[in-house]
Amino acid sequence: MGWNYPEISLEDTIKLIKGFVDILILGSGYQSSGLQAHWDIHNIKKALQWGSFFENFLGHLSSSDVYKSSVKELDAAISEMTSDPYFPQGLAHLSSATLCRARKFVLKHLFHTLPLRDMHLRDFLLATIETDLNQLSKTDHDCLDVYLNKLRLQNSSVDSAPSMRGLAEKIAPSLIMESDNDSTTVTIHELLKRQSAVSCLSMTERGLDVVAKTMRHNSCPDLHNSVQRHKLNFGFVLCSLDQLVDFVIWDRWKSKNLSYFLDKRTVKLVSGASLMFSAPNVQWAQVLERVNSSPETEDVILLETIELLLLGCIFDRWNHLIEYFMSVSYNSITVSEMYRGVCNLRLGRSQSFHSLKETTNSKESSILVYLAELLGGHLHQLLKLSPALVAAAIPIWSPLFGSYISEIETLLKGEFSKLRCCSCIQDEDHKDCELAERIWCLYVFNVCSSHQKSGGTVA
Repeated sequence: MGWNYPEISLEDTIKLIKGFVDILILGSGYQSSGLQAHWDIHNIKKALQWGSFFENFLGHLSSSDVYKSSVKELDAAISEMTSDPYFPQGLAHLSSATLCRARKFVLKHLFHTLPLRDMHLRDFLLATIETDLNQLSKTDHDCLDVYLNKLRLQNSSVDSAPSMRGLAEKIAPSLIMESDNDSTTVTIHELLKRQSAVSCLSMTERGLDVVAKTMRHNSCPDLHNSVQRHKLNFGFVLCSLDQLVDFVIWDRWKSKNLSYFLDKRTVKLVSGASLMFSAPNVQWAQVLERVNSSPETEDVILLETIELLLLGCIFDRWNHLIEYFMSVSYNSITVSEMYRGVCNLRLGRSQSFHSLKETTNSKESSILVYLAELLGGHLHQLLKLSPALVAAAIPIWSPLFGSYISEIETLLKGEFSKLRCCSCIQDEDHKDCELAERIWCLYVFNVCSSHQKSGGTVA
């Protein structure tokens, strides 16, 4: 039967919804130009008014059997709109059902995207309070008393809770059921959820800082003290002094690279990469192109973009990588033996080579293709990043892996390169330098992992 609502056409309805989406996009705090969006009491109330309009409109449409076909047509049109690769993924779940509760949708979106500093929080609360008072004034003469009584009931529910743990989950559902159209109730619900999330995040960060500081302490470059410390750790195990020195170097490399994975900045970048690369390829590529088009601080931006792309290749296996890296045991082989092992694996002598290529996902492949194009003649930029990140993020089947190995080989031979990693003499066996560390990371994340997958031992 199709669209049969007489008051407005389907095309005009979709135009209004697109306008509503534009307002929600501004809820990120920024305009499309990159300038900050100004969110004050007036603009927040205006967004809530848009929500009220869609609630009334969709409520009327959904409540009548006459307009069932119109609702289906509307959902089909919304689905087509949200499936566009350029449509913001954070709003991809938009539908007639969410528009039926559009005010709540607006409040939740704004509350979790705006930076709630004192000014924002004040304006947000004042806007929701004024909206509720205006709504109550239509049905209650003493709207202020009614509103304050509702707040007292909610406050008594919060006070009677046994603890702050799980407060949002315990209290908020009953508040929402009690007053589904109350903007203040929704705001309290979201505020409690945000407070709980911030508390958990704060505790996690403190724990992460402790672990990271421990790793940095273990990576202390004082070789003499480290040897003495590890002599005690070895106990009665007999080993040569050279083996002990090698173990100390290995231990320092492991601590240093593990501290990169656990660093607060890195964790934030991983979170950002997870959000960015969950979007369609055209969206994140467009964002990166805009970022890298700036002539200012070109080298810094390029390096950070490369780092973000590498993290985009591994964010979905981040925990697994850290667990694996921590489990790797000391292996007393020389750097040259490690390098030959990596090269042999690159040449396809490992049985796991083809399976590695087959198990990769299309998202990772797209990121690697973009990264290869971005690097172009700037391959030396990889030498400025964490050795463990590069080794873990670039799979052995990728052409980038071969290019990275070639750059390392150039440095091993002492030939000209845009970036030096060490000051070792040409005919000296690289043992304790950044270049050796990079080879060790490649060995750990490729050769050792392939042995582990095939059932062999690493330690």
